[in-house]
This record gives sequence, structure tokens and C-alpha cells, in this order.
Amino acid sequence: MRDKLEGLIDEMIERGILFEDALAEFEKVFILKVLAYHRGNISKASEQLGVHRNTLSKRIEKYNKQFLSENQPLPTTIKKT
Repeated sequence: MRDKLEGLIDEMIERGILFEDALAEFEKVFILKVLAYHRGNISKASEQLGVHRNTLSKRIEKYNKQFLSENQPLPTTIKKT
């Protein structure tokens, strides 16, 4: 595992990725993977991660907002049917 991590870090350094951005991405992916492992059960995921349930809920909300703003922009006009 250490070799894989070092290879990834080398690649990130070569691409000029900032430490803060790397940490944020790691946190997001790690949290979402643990949450998926526990089939969306926030209590179990927070226990495994060692963070309070409320803290995890806030982070999940933050990531959902980021996903929506980056990948699924809200429509500027809503058509009435």
C-alpha cells in the first residue's frame, strides 16, 4: 500500500497539485467510500471514521453541494407544464 501511495504522491507532485487540494480530495473520496461500504448508514460510517455523526453529515452535505455545482448545474429557467 505504501508503494501505491508514494506513486500517487509522485504523480500529484509532477502535476503541481497543491497539498490542500490533495487533502480535500482524499477526505472526500475516503468518506464517500466508507459511506458506500456501510450502505449509506451515517452512524456506522461515522463510527468507523472516528468522527461525530453530525460532522460527517455536514461533510456529506458539502460534497453533495460541490457535486451539484460542478456536474449538474441547476437550470436557469423552469418550464411550467
